[in-house]
Amino acid sequence: MQVKTKKRLKIVAIVLAAIALVYAVIALWPRPQNFALDENPMMKDGDLPILIAHGGGNREFPDNTLEAFYNAYSVDPRAMMETDVSITADGVVILSHDTTLDRKTNVTGAIADWNYSDLIAQKVDFGYTNPTEDGVLNGERKHFATDDGVEKYPTDVTYPDGITPRDETVFLATTLEELIVAFPENRINVEIKQEGELGKRALTEILRLLTEYDAFDRVVLASFHGEIYDEFRRLQDAGEVPEAFMYSPGTAGATRYFVLQLLNLDVFFGDGMCVFQLPMEQMGFNLATKGLVNNAHRHNLAVHYWTINDVEDMKYLIEIGADGIMTDYPHRLQEVYDAEQ
Repeated sequence: MQVKTKKRLKIVAIVLAAIALVYAVIALWPRPQNFALDENPMMKDGDLPILIAHGGGNREFPDNTLEAFYNAYSVDPRAMMETDVSITADGVVILSHDTTLDRKTNVTGAIADWNYSDLIAQKVDFGYTNPTEDGVLNGERKHFATDDGVEKYPTDVTYPDGITPRDETVFLATTLEELIVAFPENRINVEIKQEGELGKRALTEILRLLTEYDAFDRVVLASFHGEIYDEFRRLQDAGEVPEAFMYSPGTAGATRYFVLQLLNLDVFFGDGMCVFQLPMEQMGFNLATKGLVNNAHRHNLAVHYWTINDVEDMKYLIEIGADGIMTDYPHRLQEVYDAEQ
């Protein structure tokens, strides 16, 4: 009986040793370079993370307006512009955090039901922060104001030389094309807000714009909708987009990577994306660690954090080597950067 027990223990020991050996080999195996190009445009340029203006800096000016992005540009001409988009009934991709107009404008309804031409003809104002419930207006409209209660208008922006306000009082609808053209050197993050076929229709139009303006090397796409992320990967695998095509994963993709890197098994993470866009904490897990950032860099992947408005958080993310910090307050983040230099 003792002989059989010893044999079993020996077999178990051999199996465990083999597993440990395989695990050690996997842990030491070179990580795949998930982003195909040697230089990842979403990596920071120097010691400081990229200043990423969330919606253009949506506590300084109405988000996803051309004016907000000019404000961010006045803070840092190299700022990365983060925006959200939806496609209209007449096939124009416009900037909007919501898929409805109720919260941010003086009209109501789904963006997909409005023509862009009508938004412009009616001078619909995107300068509001209205109360809504499930995307539907639920109370009195409220014009955008800063934290200290100061209402902002297009004439309050510091524009580059030669640029004048589109309108003195109204924040007009802004198209993705306008954003790409207005900032030809800046990196841009574009999150597709619509889902299903509408989202795919928006993606098709976005790809047309990136092709027309040769912007694949500075525009990264994102979506929290699984079917849109799957379409990113399909396009890439099928060779229907350039090698420089850039995208980031939604929750599922980021979770998969986080678990694999915790287990030191991230060698099996093969998505061809270029950047993780993460909160500092999710479901009790700390995502803002030097180890996670360094490990992502081994995969030639950048790491950006959102939405960071606290000064101490900004300083901490600089310390751990984050590639980008997305904020509602571009001026505040720039002040932190100035103090670090």
